[in-house]
Amino acid sequence: MDDRVGTTLHTGLLLSTTAVLAWLSGLPMLFPSLGPSAFVLALFQRSDATRPRRVLGGHAVGVIAGLVAYGLFATGVDMTSAPDPGSIDGLRLAVSAVVATTLTAGGMLATDTRHPPACATTLIVSLGLLSTPREGAIILLAVAVLVLAHRLLLETERLRHRALDTLE
Repeated sequence: MDDRVGTTLHTGLLLSTTAVLAWLSGLPMLFPSLGPSAFVLALFQRSDATRPRRVLGGHAVGVIAGLVAYGLFATGVDMTSAPDPGSIDGLRLAVSAVVATTLTAGGMLATDTRHPPACATTLIVSLGLLSTPREGAIILLAVAVLVLAHRLLLETERLRHRALDTLE
């Protein structure tokens, strides 16, 4: 199969796992930063970038940084509607987002858990979209499901190749 088609299908299959879980459970297990994570896993299937420690760790750093920043600067406001221009609420959200992203970048570098999509996760949290500890845990659960689905797809592919080699 063409690598482009394989990467495309792999991405879709990965995201399907959390989409189905979100649909069946009603939990927010489908959020914007999960798409880029699925694409990274599909595109760089066996590279350093797809190590579970890096993917899960990066998102964990993003969630923690987002919760800290939101708690310090923006509790009670969110980006579900645009704040008025020049408003204090808008400033609080902006500061929360900048602090969270800065903490996430530094935290990922310090812990060797570089995963760029985690910078989107930290914005989701710090802008009040999924900003409770429970929602942070759900984010990490969804990322863990994504990583597990990726590992299962790779193992299935490996077994399929082994079976085909045996037949030849």
